[in-house]
Amino acid sequence: MMHTAPPVTVLGLGLMGGALAGAFLRAGHPTTVWNRTSAKADDLVARGATLAESPAAAIAAAPLVVVCVSDYDAVMNVLEGPLDDRVVVNLTSGTPSRARELAEEVVRRGGGYLDGGVMAVPEAVGTADAVLAYSGPRSLYDAQKSALGSLGTGLHLGDDPGLSATHEMATLVLMWSMLDGFLNGAAILGSAGVSATAYLPVARTAIDMVAGWLPGYARQADDGVYPADDGTVNTHLTAMRQVVEESEVLGVNSELPRLVMALAERAATAGHGGSGYVALVEQFRKR
Repeated sequence: MMHTAPPVTVLGLGLMGGALAGAFLRAGHPTTVWNRTSAKADDLVARGATLAESPAAAIAAAPLVVVCVSDYDAVMNVLEGPLDDRVVVNLTSGTPSRARELAEEVVRRGGGYLDGGVMAVPEAVGTADAVLAYSGPRSLYDAQKSALGSLGTGLHLGDDPGLSATHEMATLVLMWSMLDGFLNGAAILGSAGVSATAYLPVARTAIDMVAGWLPGYARQADDGVYPADDGTVNTHLTAMRQVVEESEVLGVNSELPRLVMALAERAATAGHGGSGYVALVEQFRKR
């Protein structure tokens, strides 16, 4: 087979790592892979990948090295041998400080470093629906943008290699809050004999409505001005107290609405009772 796409290496073949290697193969990249348990490479090898006998051999096989393993300690363990003229793209979840440390180590050893995160399930990797966020030198990202485009839609967040991990932390908090809110709501409705499935149309409408508020809320958070266009913190507090009280009457867990109420009460105590809901951002900015 004649290859026109540049060669790549993928270290780590878990669910996501295997999906990344598969996407490179489908896009025509000669793909070298390595995994601690080599049997995980069998399907990829059958599809044309080359299995390296060690991480160092895999790194030597291609100028672009994509790493997707369990944590940053594992990343350090697999980055064996020289990294001269190699661009390491780390798609392993971790903290911003560790991303910066790893970037310094890779540069010290002669390579370039991009940190990243995959905002998609493995099945979506290789399609436009998969969004992959990267941080690190823009010049490195631009040089690898075509190859990385084989994985999905790329988004460069900035030159600081820690920005990808910081965005991932912020996004995880957002995701967990939405999921916990849905599950808490499902528990409240379950006490009335309403199934979580029956709740879906209303829940989706509410999520879409809140998503529509975000552009205006983002501007207010950036400007530090919180007009009460859609109700004051005190108005929200009245509804929050009702949710807490009724949750206890129904016999369902009230911890989440109590936490939400406590944050709003702090905002009101700080003088924002008459402000809009975005004033709560000041509570999240504190320790």
